[in-house]
Amino acid sequence: MAAVITVRGPFAFTRRLVSARLHKHCCSKIQTACLIYRPHSYSLSAGQQHRFFHTSYVAARPIMPFKLSDIGEGIMEVTVKEWYVKVGDKVSQFDSICEVQSDKASVTITSRYDGIIRKLYYDVDSIALVGTPLVDIETNGGQVEGPQEDVVETPAISQVEHTHQDIKGHKTQATPAVRRLAIENNIKLSEVIGTGKDERILKEDILNFIARQTGAILPPAPFQEIRPPASAAPLAKPKEKVLPPSIPTSVVPKPVFTGKDRTEPVKGFQKAMVKTMSAALKIPHFGFKDEVDLTQLVRLRAELKGLSESRGVKLSYMPFFIKAASLGLLHFPILNASVDENCTNITYKAAHNIGLAMDTSQGLLVPNVKNVQMLSVFEIAVELNRMQTLGASGQLGTTDLTGGTFTLSNIGSIGGTYAKPVILPPEVAIGAFGKIQVLPRFNHKGEVVKAHIMNFSWSADHRIIDGATMCRFSNMWKSYLENPASMALDLK
Repeated sequence: MAAVITVRGPFAFTRRLVSARLHKHCCSKIQTACLIYRPHSYSLSAGQQHRFFHTSYVAARPIMPFKLSDIGEGIMEVTVKEWYVKVGDKVSQFDSICEVQSDKASVTITSRYDGIIRKLYYDVDSIALVGTPLVDIETNGGQVEGPQEDVVETPAISQVEHTHQDIKGHKTQATPAVRRLAIENNIKLSEVIGTGKDERILKEDILNFIARQTGAILPPAPFQEIRPPASAAPLAKPKEKVLPPSIPTSVVPKPVFTGKDRTEPVKGFQKAMVKTMSAALKIPHFGFKDEVDLTQLVRLRAELKGLSESRGVKLSYMPFFIKAASLGLLHFPILNASVDENCTNITYKAAHNIGLAMDTSQGLLVPNVKNVQMLSVFEIAVELNRMQTLGASGQLGTTDLTGGTFTLSNIGSIGGTYAKPVILPPEVAIGAFGKIQVLPRFNHKGEVVKAHIMNFSWSADHRIIDGATMCRFSNMWKSYLENPASMALDLK
């Protein structure tokens, strides 16, 4: 029986000995060996070699580069606006990675892997190119079985449409079943207020959100989240009622004079405006201006305002303006058309996707209400409330900002009586409204009365739209608003 010598020594000597033995016996068998190491002892055999040192190999987890793929609309670059993760963070599928901004919309990109963030390729405000990695994610080996096409969760190419979008970097909490319900109904979880523990979104929250979007008249239960607490005093209820937030009044910051010139690149939505307005100036604009007496509409809105607010929706004049425009477009479909770059083909759009120019902290945005021809005035108000809330928080997605067929601009909400709107190609017409003023006018008896007057302006593509068509459409739109009861005859 061979004698065994046990030697105790420092760690450095042990390491050299192990290295020497491994070098001596290096062969294909070493790949299956296991190393068992005892900190301060090792064994040697005299007369016969016994291997007490074995090696083990831990399979490295694959690191996947998460690339920015083509998000459509001809976009080749985006600006990284905010990172929601840092190196070392653990992420799961659908967790938000970062927010990027193209010249069309802000998009939140979500993870397709479970794993750990190992590298961020861009700093905030850096330009990321399509096809280049955004982050490296160390994934579990079982997740990746071969090359997979990298995708980006954006409304332009995905049915998810920001379902897992975050606001200000705070992750939405919802079970997989609730997330699936949101995906199937094309709902962004960032827009839903969670009523569960720690603001977790429940199935009931999704169903209530769907009901509000469709404008359904619901029993009181679905609107409990906008009603005051039961413990509140009856007299305090009107003050405690919480309505969906509207665009906040901007606070003008105190100007700071630096005495130095400053040069910045044109990017984001400003870059989109440069491109769009340069194309628009190639269109010969036909302008038409008039005024409308909104006295009857002012009274009607005052009667409906309370009812609308009881359903949790703020009712402005814009839903009436938009619906009247849609009714007019049914009679003059060429105003709801588009032309190609060479103006050789006209496409008459079936859907009335009416855009509303919106002043936001990100600049001028024009989201549009889809299929206005199928919506009621209340349903249009619901959509406007939703878009104004998202616009104020910079969360408008590509779906909201693309696909418009006709545009309106309410410049009067800021000030002024007239404007000269510029067409948004490939659309062929646009309208702008001034502020509503109380002015003296003559009634049918020749008496001077107080009237609510609003000036408005239209611009049309004079290559395909003549002045008479624009004038007739304007007169019809004006008649609907001056006699709002007449709209009821044509509503569907």
